[in-house]
Amino acid sequence: MNDVLITGSSRGIGRETALYLADMGYNIILHCSKNKERLNQLRDEISQKGVNVRVLAFDISDRDETKKVLLEDIEKYGMYYGIILNAGIAKDNPFPAMEDDEWDDVININLGGFYNVLRPLIMPLIQQRTGRIIVMSSISGQCGNRGQVNYSASKAGLIGAVKALSLEAAKRKITVNCIAPGLIETDMTENIPEEAVKAVPMKRMGTGREVASLVNYLLSKDAGYITGQVIAVNGGLYL
Repeated sequence: MNDVLITGSSRGIGRETALYLADMGYNIILHCSKNKERLNQLRDEISQKGVNVRVLAFDISDRDETKKVLLEDIEKYGMYYGIILNAGIAKDNPFPAMEDDEWDDVININLGGFYNVLRPLIMPLIQQRTGRIIVMSSISGQCGNRGQVNYSASKAGLIGAVKALSLEAAKRKITVNCIAPGLIETDMTENIPEEAVKAVPMKRMGTGREVASLVNYLLSKDAGYITGQVIAVNGGLYL
C-alpha cells in the first residue's frame, strides 16, 4: 500500500507534492481536469525516479465522471494509501460584484470536490482499515480575506468537513487532516503585492516544497496519532 492520489497535481503545490513524494518512494497517481499535456510531462519526470506513476483526467466538480474514473482505477490497481485533495480554484471579486458562476464554480470545485472524490473512495478505504486523507485548505478559510467570500467559504467548509470525517474514520486507523497554506509561491500568487509579502512575519513567501514536506510527514507512520487537525504553513501570517 504505497499509492498516493494527488488531485490538482499539474502545477503549484500539487506538482511539488508529487515530486517530493516520488522522491520518498511513493507511487503517484496524478490528476488534472484539463491540462493533460502538462501532467504527462510531470509523469515522465516522475517515472525517471523509479516509482510507478499514472495519470487520471476528470472534472472534479462532475460527480458521475469523478466516481467512474476513480472506481475504475482502484478496481484495476487497488485502493490508495493516501488521498491528497489539492485541486482548487480562485475567482476573486468583492462580494457585491460577485457573479453567480464565480460563487458556484469555486464552491463546486473546492468544496464539492471533497465529496465527489471521497464519497466513492471512503468505503474501500474503510475496508482497507488504514489510510491517510490530507486536504488543502487555506489561511483564507481560517481568517477570511477581502474579495474572497466564495474562496474563504469553500476553504472553511473543508476544515469543518475534515474535522467531522476524522471522527468517523479514526476507529479504522484512517487519519484525516487539513493543511492551511498562507502565501505560497505558485501561479495563483504571482500578482500578490509586495506589501502583502512584507506583512508576513518571516518576510517571504513559502515554497511548495515546504508544504510538500508536511504532506510527507502526515503520510508517515509517525503521524498515525494525528487526526482532525488544521496545520498552518504561513510564516506566522494571520490576515
